[in-house]
Amino acid sequence: MSTTASAKNGTWRNWGGNVAARPARQVEPASVEELAAAVRKAAEDGLKVKAVGTGHSFTSIAATDGVLIRPQLLTGIRTIDRDAMTVTVEAGTPLKRLNAVLAREGLSLTNMGDIMEQTVSGATSTGTHGTGRESASIAAQIKALELVTAEGSVLSCSEKGTEEERAIFAAARIGLGALGIVTAITFAVEPLFLLTAREEPMPFERVLAEFDQLWAENEHFEFYWFPHTGNTNTKRNNRSAGPEQPVGQLAGWFEDEFLSNGVFQVAQWVGRAAPATVPAIAQISSKALSGRTYTDIPYKVFTSPRRVRFVEMEYAVPRAALTDTLRELKAMVDRSGLRVSFPVEVRTAPADDITLSTACGRDSAYIAVHMFRGTPYQAYFTAAERIFTAHEGRPHWGKVHTRDAEYFAEAYPRFGEFTALRDRLDPERLFQNDYLRRVLGA
Repeated sequence: MSTTASAKNGTWRNWGGNVAARPARQVEPASVEELAAAVRKAAEDGLKVKAVGTGHSFTSIAATDGVLIRPQLLTGIRTIDRDAMTVTVEAGTPLKRLNAVLAREGLSLTNMGDIMEQTVSGATSTGTHGTGRESASIAAQIKALELVTAEGSVLSCSEKGTEEERAIFAAARIGLGALGIVTAITFAVEPLFLLTAREEPMPFERVLAEFDQLWAENEHFEFYWFPHTGNTNTKRNNRSAGPEQPVGQLAGWFEDEFLSNGVFQVAQWVGRAAPATVPAIAQISSKALSGRTYTDIPYKVFTSPRRVRFVEMEYAVPRAALTDTLRELKAMVDRSGLRVSFPVEVRTAPADDITLSTACGRDSAYIAVHMFRGTPYQAYFTAAERIFTAHEGRPHWGKVHTRDAEYFAEAYPRFGEFTALRDRLDPERLFQNDYLRRVLGA
């Protein structure tokens, strides 16, 4: 099965399999004009409109019973401007295609997330991010945006426009699909560079004790903690003068496919069938991956294949609160009787100025909890969410959470700015769905 969401019998499902929708109709526009016409027609017919990417969100952010816009035909590179060092791409372009084209042109994004299956608009609209000391989310690398508004007109905005355009730009980079349908994005790019990745196991307590130092000494630091163990796997990515020393084909297949996907998949099946085996499997899993160092172009270092399907919750907490939050999470798992077979992923981002960015106005650390698809996750996620929210956590817009507009009005200093802008751009709530009603208010 492909890594994207599926649509069978008119039912749309997301990648994680936890969200389904039956739209009244599905449209695949081949141009911005066709998309604008589809939006106007939906308004005439009294139908809501949502655009969907590859379905990598675990929330119902893209679900609709109205008109579902599928962007498969709105793909490709519009322009590469080497003077401005920008690239403008159609909204439905998958990140993996953008990365490959940029690399061929000797260019790269500065930072990216850990998978690249998503469309550029889906990834940015939900706040997808990697890890970085100074370099922020994918949306923070946007220089200009084009979107179709509720009245079916095409609007362009950037940080250089009128006051209204700047306000739209500040919000629409992570717009949740609430302000309009993004049709093109202009990203800042830089000359292609090399990253050296150093992966190494490290005890949980040592990572927490040395976290500030590990963060300060590395451009990109992240780690995975294996619940039911005191073990983590750390990864440091730093710019390198070279030479290129990619992971060998056989070693790459063994570690990234056989261990991280194949054996891991089997371990998940065993854990789902016999939960009592999970702690023992976790001990083995946490010791299976040995240390390794390799040097390659950015997207080959930042991203990796994720073939084992899961459901995920992720919260951003203030970076200073990370170690306390993680210690509480570990204590909760240890005393709970829960059986957690998936590692917990920890990353960071610097503060940014995007209205509804999880890193808006504060240096942030991200804690992501996962459960294997088809395994009951509610008890674990509920207990984790209680810890995250006690530390002023902000949930990833595309991952499972139970927060609502009342919570976000407290969590985001500029929440009112966003909702006021939405009132101006979509007063009739053409782009509304149940998820937006909950997180932004009616």
